[in-house]
Amino acid sequence: MKIHRLFFIVISFFICNACSTKQEESNNPPNIVFILADDLGWADLPVYGNKFNEAPNITKLAEEGMRFDNAYAACPVCSPTRASIQSGQYPARVGVTDFITGHWRPFEEVIVPKNRTQYLPLENITFAEKLKEAGYATGYYGKWHLGWGDYIPTNQGYDEQVVYNGGGFFGYGQKMDPPTEFPDDKVLSEALTDLSLSFIERNKDKPFLLFLAHYDVHVQLDAQQELIDEYLAKEKIEGYPSNAVYAAMIENVDISVGRVEAKLEELGLAENTMVIFFSDNGGLVSRFDKIPLLANSKLQVYEGDTLQYIATSNAPLRAEKGTVYEGGIREPFIVKWPGNVAKGSLNHSVVTSVDFYPTFLELASVAPDHNQILDGESLVNILLNSKENYDRPIFWHYPVYHHDEPASVVRKGDFKLIENLVNGSLELYNVSDDIGETHNLTESMPNKTTELHELLKAWQQEVKAEFPVPNPNFDPKRRYEWGRHPDRR
Repeated sequence: MKIHRLFFIVISFFICNACSTKQEESNNPPNIVFILADDLGWADLPVYGNKFNEAPNITKLAEEGMRFDNAYAACPVCSPTRASIQSGQYPARVGVTDFITGHWRPFEEVIVPKNRTQYLPLENITFAEKLKEAGYATGYYGKWHLGWGDYIPTNQGYDEQVVYNGGGFFGYGQKMDPPTEFPDDKVLSEALTDLSLSFIERNKDKPFLLFLAHYDVHVQLDAQQELIDEYLAKEKIEGYPSNAVYAAMIENVDISVGRVEAKLEELGLAENTMVIFFSDNGGLVSRFDKIPLLANSKLQVYEGDTLQYIATSNAPLRAEKGTVYEGGIREPFIVKWPGNVAKGSLNHSVVTSVDFYPTFLELASVAPDHNQILDGESLVNILLNSKENYDRPIFWHYPVYHHDEPASVVRKGDFKLIENLVNGSLELYNVSDDIGETHNLTESMPNKTTELHELLKAWQQEVKAEFPVPNPNFDPKRRYEWGRHPDRR
């Protein structure tokens, strides 16, 4: 009897100890690695159907995690989307609705609103600030584009930063903040990844947030010549530009993803690290100013060829960066968290970049600041339980000229309504049946059009959206001329 009793006590001890250990593990907040590409389109990646570009590490990430097919950037250009990620608010609420500083057409039919601030306001509390309060180490490497001077990552919750503000993919060290030495022949994506891996190494014993913001695949297009040559030798895909320089840049981003994944495995951190891959807006087909989009050193790659001017195609999506059609806002979005996010799963939930903030706070068990409105919804239930949230409304407000005219948008379920902010016209599409947005349903579905328009107008009022106003200097002959933005230094 005593032996049986002793055996029971010993077994109970081990069971309780195991439960306690499991509880401690479940309460251990995950590391978060956010990898953001620049101008990478939904249709650019093999995992979303591309037949020319190569990205095996991103494909593997999807095979080991969850891929979304209805994920959106909150704006079709970079700064507003980046502001939405950091703040959890729609760009219209933040007051940054165009890239910083912004586009300007002085002779157009309307004068467009300027960004209220040409930076992310410091009083806007970022998710990095909240995670830092919870004990996370925080690091930011790459493109920021949310302000200079005082308005940098280290003043917005990041312990350390190396920010790159653009200007080329080689010989960039002195253009970084702070200036950072790298060999002149080291491509930018590799340097940013080196910095990120060092951050992981130094913070492996505590929870960390790593934000790796690539400048690829932004113009001017550039990459290592030997990698470009590999794609020049590759057979082109009918109906796709098959730009070798662009493809090389995508591979550089993919190499970065693979290196990050390998480092997490090496350090035994993969099981408790959530890796997110996303892009800030849709793919750029051609520059708005119609000049070559290749770096000067690579112009000879396509000398006399239209591919000096064409980077990609977003087909089957309509249009490109700088528009509110699907080609400008629908994004690749992949999440991996071993043992938590279903492996190889596809989720149809309608999600947007304002959702990252509340998601990260819930993962870290951090309460939001009661003074800051969050427009996003946490994706934790979707990620951990493979739930789907398809019918929620999400919104865009892009009141400026770029590749199209100023517009506001709502998507709810299958339907998407676009309001032209110059002439007031409306377009309604069923983006489930008509992903290319070819059939305007406003006349055949007047009730749905009215329903969504009322929803959009209420949202515009709630976020205090700013609108274009008539231009007293409108000149039909000069309307398409681009001028210097009044806020540009």
